[in-house]
Amino acid sequence: MSKRFFLKTAAALVVVSFFGLAQAQTTPIKFQLDWRFEGPAALFLTPAAKGYFKDVNLDVTIDAGNGSGGAVTRVASGAYDMGFADLAAVMEFHANNPDTPNKPVAVMMVYNDTPASVMALKKSGIKTPTDLIGKKLGAPVFDAGRRAFPIFAKANNITGVNWTAMDPPLRETMLVRGDIDAITGFTFTSLLNLEARGVKAEEVVVLPYPAFGVKLYGNAIIASPKLIKENPAAIRAFLNAFAKGAKDVIGNPTAAIADVKARDGIVNVPMEIRRLQLAIDTVINSPNARTEGFGQVNGPRLALMASQVSDAFNTKTRVNPDAIWNASFLPSKAALDVLTKK
Repeated sequence: MSKRFFLKTAAALVVVSFFGLAQAQTTPIKFQLDWRFEGPAALFLTPAAKGYFKDVNLDVTIDAGNGSGGAVTRVASGAYDMGFADLAAVMEFHANNPDTPNKPVAVMMVYNDTPASVMALKKSGIKTPTDLIGKKLGAPVFDAGRRAFPIFAKANNITGVNWTAMDPPLRETMLVRGDIDAITGFTFTSLLNLEARGVKAEEVVVLPYPAFGVKLYGNAIIASPKLIKENPAAIRAFLNAFAKGAKDVIGNPTAAIADVKARDGIVNVPMEIRRLQLAIDTVINSPNARTEGFGQVNGPRLALMASQVSDAFNTKTRVNPDAIWNASFLPSKAALDVLTKK
């Protein structure tokens, strides 16, 4: 055999070995969303569709969810490596499971303000929080707004509220039918669901929690203790890719919905564009987010939320804010510069 043949063979082996090594270094990440493939899911689906996760050697699988509580427990169980969940749900899990070793930790804030609000039809006569006194409110038992309502009630001196529970698809329907006086829910979810049931936006009264004295954070990216311990580099890589994708989504929500449509072909594109834009305007690119910085939290505000959640959720132990938040994986300040100027 010729020397040239040996050189070609050796070169081919080097290429194969390098390719095999690169493949071996790809880290699989199972990611659990808090809800269905709707507008805000583009924040994760877009970086996946554009290959940003693959660019940092991550093989990310994104699954739809059915609530923040489910996302927290699935990450805690080890079924998922990372997820997206309301920070109050993370706090509640920590405080109610003090002896559980696998408690998920928030590693990046995404919804700097809670999206929760009380919504009523104008014809009900409800205009302000105090108008809710003695009224019948409805929401699923696990709804973030319902769970945090005691904080909203305390801030606005609301008493005598009666609750009706239902499955999520019936919430807005029961309000339209007049079975209940008001509902709690994420504004960008329930407001558009009401419109889908024939109610015009101008016929709805929205009382956002942040506008009435409630300083709660909303959804954050969470990670399992196992991943934190065994592969912290994967978390850093994920957050960097996510931030890059979030900048694209915030800059062009219309284009981002195509990535949601690709995962769920029956979504109403115009509605999901509006839902995503509403989420961006109210909880992602909010005044608080621009003050504190995208992805980050304010220490005193986090401590206040921990105390409020402990009281409102009547947890077994007090929430320790230092145990539920870990900022060490956050990207650089330049990489977190994703919010457009208003």
